[in-house]
Amino acid sequence: MLIFGIDPGIGITGYSLVEAQGENLELITSGSIQTNKKAAHPKRLLELKNDLDFLIKKYKPNCASIEQLFFFKNQKTIIPVAQARGVILATLEESNIPMFEYTPLVVKQTITGHGRADKTEVKIMIKNFIEIDEKVKLDDTIDSIALAVCHAQNLRFKEEIK
Repeated sequence: MLIFGIDPGIGITGYSLVEAQGENLELITSGSIQTNKKAAHPKRLLELKNDLDFLIKKYKPNCASIEQLFFFKNQKTIIPVAQARGVILATLEESNIPMFEYTPLVVKQTITGHGRADKTEVKIMIKNFIEIDEKVKLDDTIDSIALAVCHAQNLRFKEEIK
């Protein structure tokens, strides 16, 4: 199963494609979609949609794991991030890709064993699940990998309890 991990943002959207076969996980690709900061907001949203469409057509993921918004400290960024997330959800729906949403707390608990883990702990613990190239540095990309791994672990757990 090819899982499309997505960490939404208007400036930077992290993405990864993780192949899950039983307990084996392989990072197929990862990166970020970075929109033009000087462009008007609607153009940035369209740029995000077009880049997602390209990735979907190229990799043909079976499902997507996306971060769910539940609390934001910075009120200036919540609306643009929510709008970007809406574009992502609509694009996935348009391509008939099943979506699974996870809060940062659930992702951290799944990856590290506790929900208050910081970004460094998550990055270190992800390496227990999947091999990551040292070139992967952006937090948004790491978060997208964590989302994909979280979903893979969730699927594996569901299979084990059947």
